[in-house]
Amino acid sequence: MASAFWGNQSVIVTGGAGFLGRHVVDKLRAESARRIIVPRRAAYDLREQAAVARLYADYPDATMVIHLAANVGGIGINREHPGLFFYENLMMGVLMLEHARRAGVAKFVGIGTVCSYPKFAPVPFRENDLWSGYPEETNAPYGLAKKMLLVQSQAYRQEYGYNAIHLLPVNLYGPHDKFDLKSSHVIPAVIRKMVDAQESGAGEVTLFGDGSPTREFLFVRDAAEGIVLAAERYDGAEPVNLGSAFEISIRDLVEIIADEVGFTGELRWDTSKPNGQPRRKLDVSRAQREFGFVSQTNFRAGLRETIRWYRAEGRQALPDLAQA
Repeated sequence: MASAFWGNQSVIVTGGAGFLGRHVVDKLRAESARRIIVPRRAAYDLREQAAVARLYADYPDATMVIHLAANVGGIGINREHPGLFFYENLMMGVLMLEHARRAGVAKFVGIGTVCSYPKFAPVPFRENDLWSGYPEETNAPYGLAKKMLLVQSQAYRQEYGYNAIHLLPVNLYGPHDKFDLKSSHVIPAVIRKMVDAQESGAGEVTLFGDGSPTREFLFVRDAAEGIVLAAERYDGAEPVNLGSAFEISIRDLVEIIADEVGFTGELRWDTSKPNGQPRRKLDVSRAQREFGFVSQTNFRAGLRETIRWYRAEGRQALPDLAQA
């Protein structure tokens, strides 16, 4: 049932045509938001101050920003482009929040990342442990750039009384994810490898690392639900985790995907490749307490839907597997 709150909101959703963004936009439409603005990069390069200022000038009725735009990917592309990921994510966040404040936009919803947590943060990750150490090295530049948006949000609240909140989603998966092996996260990468191997009759699939790290995953529509709930109901200074509270090893994940895809060949682990952070599991109690968010999608059911989407639509315009 649509909320009366959203009928008064004109919302800028950066990254609204992307993986998470399209699901957030769908949720806002379902909530009957008064206006949804999705700026495209061709028209508004959010790394450039003049373009960001023009965005707010073009939409003076905007009452909220949900800042999802990010340059993001898996371990491989993070290691290849640490400087680019740091700069572009930092600049987009800094400029979008500063100019939202200048333009008098009432609320800013910043989306951070689980990569901001210290490499050896106590498990489950609690928001209070966010500053207890340095992030895992392979994605630290990205994680720290996104964490600066939290610092900026809290500083602006302190100095200007500005209502900016910060959410920390765990690893996402679902339809419309990126399946390019050069930039994808673990679930789409494994799905692509398994489906292609199963359909080609290949006898083996090679995976990164040794399979021992654990991860928590959140279905993308659940993440969109949490973001929209927080945008409506949460006005606090402290960051809030968004997750499922379900932890699984990469090895077990791979075996489940192989089973769902129907791949029966050999699974080979390339231990020359990095594992990444040893464990990721969030304490999600603050989100439930503050704005009533609890994830609903069963993990295996979410994987099945993601696999179906990849087979039906996701392989369009992908680079060839041998070149990825």
